[in-house]
Parts: sequence; C-alpha cells; structure tokens
Amino acid sequence: MASLDLDAMLQRFRDRAEAVRKRPLPPVAGEERQFFIKQAQTDFQDFAIIGDAVGSIEDGILVLRVDLRPEDQRG
Repeated sequence: MASLDLDAMLQRFRDRAEAVRKRPLPPVAGEERQFFIKQAQTDFQDFAIIGDAVGSIEDGILVLRVDLRPEDQRG
C-alpha cells in the first residue's frame, strides 16, 4: 500500500473549497437556484473544515483534528 501524504490530501480539500467558492451559478432559476446555492455552501463548508484540519496517523488510524473554537479562543 502506498503511503498517505496527509499534507497533499489536506491541500486537495483546501483546493476543492476554493473551487466551490469560485464556482459560477448555472443558468437556473427559482427553486433549483436555491438548491444549487445551498449545496454549494454545504460543499464549501465541508471541504474547508477538512482542509483546515491537522492530520496524523495514530496506530494506523487517520486522525483529523479541527479546532472549531472562535479564533480568539484558540490556544
């Protein structure tokens, strides 16, 4: 099995978050447009959270640590 490059994996998630943020709206209107916008917000949030993680492998288990505290409360 090839080794996992955690830094590269996390960078791909950061790149995906940025791509979602820059994704243009398709030519849809009404309910479909609202669904597309909501899905893009969810995708961005998910990719950004994982992209902000600090990753490690502990006893063969991938561990992603994400500090969700407000920036002024982080240690």
